[in-house]
Amino acid sequence: MGKITKITQVTKNPYLNFYELDTVNKVGRESHYYVASRAKNEQELKIRTGENKPDGVVIYSLYGEKHDMVVLIRQYRYPLGGYVYELPAGLVDSGEDYQTAAIRELKEETGLELKPIVVDEMFQKPYFTTVGMTDESCGTVYGYASGTVSQKYMEASEEIEVILADRDEVRRILKEENVALICAYMMMHFLHDDEPFDFLKEK
Repeated sequence: MGKITKITQVTKNPYLNFYELDTVNKVGRESHYYVASRAKNEQELKIRTGENKPDGVVIYSLYGEKHDMVVLIRQYRYPLGGYVYELPAGLVDSGEDYQTAAIRELKEETGLELKPIVVDEMFQKPYFTTVGMTDESCGTVYGYASGTVSQKYMEASEEIEVILADRDEVRRILKEENVALICAYMMMHFLHDDEPFDFLKEK
């Protein structure tokens, strides 16, 4: 089993930082590994805490009287130099639980109100996003969205278009557009299941 011998914080930014790890692999070879993290310092890294505290929340919500549309966002992302389809999401504030964060974030990004549903913890607990490069983890909140789409609460730095997608539009997006991974998986559930939240029910 590999081990970490030293951690060096390279940047000191408010939302994302870069860390260099001195490592020794399972056959004794020394090397460097690089990690992006939401942690503001070494002590907050999951390497150090051993805890999976969610950095963010992802919101899978349905819209419409028949719950026949899924709430998506089309957002400009600098790493891609273009737009990608995602589920609404955001960071969890200090002292905030991710269910509360989901309600706040959906309002901020879309103007819609979220009514979360109760699901088994295994479906909503924080899971890791891209473990090859970051220790970031996100919880998932499911629910029903209502109200009118608005950009009133959106941050000036965000370039977001709200998409209320029915199954035909979801199918088109999966075939033709850039889509974030967790969003793609949830869209596949939306296409496959007559009741989109059916996979959340205990069998």
